[in-house]
Amino acid sequence: MLLTLLFVGVVQVALALHVRNTLTDAAGEGARLGALAGREPGDGAQRTRDLAAAALGPAFAEDVTASTAAVPGGRLVVVTVRAPLPLAGLLGPRSLEVRGRALQEGT
Repeated sequence: MLLTLLFVGVVQVALALHVRNTLTDAAGEGARLGALAGREPGDGAQRTRDLAAAALGPAFAEDVTASTAAVPGGRLVVVTVRAPLPLAGLLGPRSLEVRGRALQEGT
């Protein structure tokens, strides 16, 4: 019984890390696209939605936003993803938030 619980716990952690890493990569890709010359931050948000939905499912692509922020030397495109965290049980967080950032070209 204890071994089964340990195995299920390890699988849950692996699944949560997979979701977090996949969404972080999608947000980074979206930010890079939105930061290209001739593109808008909204283009990056849409790319992030497409990647997240293709890799994990549409439920993980519902809350994606893009914005810009001033930094020394230019502007950043920031793509933020808020998604459910697929964990069984009552312990731990129920959602996660990841961000991708890229320096906007031509600034």
